Amino acid sequence: MPKKVILDVDPGIDDAMAMCMAFSDPQVEVVAVTAVAGNVPPQTATRNVQVILEQLDPPRSPRVGVASPPDHGLPVDGRHLHGIDGLGGVEFEVAELRNPHPSEKIICDEVRAAPDSVTIVALGPLTNIARAFKRDPELPYLVGRVVMTGGAVAGPGNITPAAEFNIYCDPESARAVFRSRSTKTLIPLDVTNRVMLTYDLFHQLPDESTRVGHFLRSILPPAFRNYRQQFGLEGIHVHDSVALMAVLHPELFTTQEMAGDVETMGELTLGATVFDRRRVPAWRHNMEVVVDMDAGKVIEQILRRVAGSAREG
Repeated sequence: MPKKVILDVDPGIDDAMAMCMAFSDPQVEVVAVTAVAGNVPPQTATRNVQVILEQLDPPRSPRVGVASPPDHGLPVDGRHLHGIDGLGGVEFEVAELRNPHPSEKIICDEVRAAPDSVTIVALGPLTNIARAFKRDPELPYLVGRVVMTGGAVAGPGNITPAAEFNIYCDPESARAVFRSRSTKTLIPLDVTNRVMLTYDLFHQLPDESTRVGHFLRSILPPAFRNYRQQFGLEGIHVHDSVALMAVLHPELFTTQEMAGDVETMGELTLGATVFDRRRVPAWRHNMEVVVDMDAGKVIEQILRRVAGSAREG
């Protein structure tokens, strides 16, 4: 039986790539895609979800959740890397969403419809997950697992010296999810930074004659240019694609139980993820954290899944 998945995304070129893989995988049933503010403002995030769905035209249409602003605003976004609209600045036409529902309502509905069976794959800030847990206090006990891209264990952040982007965008929500009683897996920067999509790998993507190939080859080149200009890198990080692989191929990843929390007040450390790794920790272990992976096989699987999505399209 396929694994029921909610994709909680802030598209984002990398989110788009992960969505390509998820929709074509027979092991996965994407029951909903919920938009969240992060790489782009909430209205753009919602529009981008619609764009991606229309470009990919999956065989089964998921429910779509509408993004709304974080309670304390969006302190930063990712358009310097993903383009002015989050999808490389390519001007896609898209139909208006009918009967829009807030992302947190969609999450509650789908988890309630299949208790203990839904995996939430959170590829952006944790705003929607925290709101869903607040809306329905029993939800943390009913969700199968929350898989989160974000944070850092031993390395630096990527938006401040201490904080990773997704957590920094809404640290209060991240803390609420970290402290919840849900079953959680965190895929931190320490691991996702080890995988890059290089130019050589880019040329292995499906060609433009396929629906997926045309879409990815439209949105990816601006990201390569921005990574080179911003960081001097000849490739792009694909954090969200790595996170999806942790759901589809957990055997390629090594995890460790940890006690984690989020700094919500520090002047220099706002959004930092903190783990009690002392010999005798005072905090209770509250999540599984990915600490290692077979990077070569993960890259191989990403390319294979993208190629598979082209065959499906």
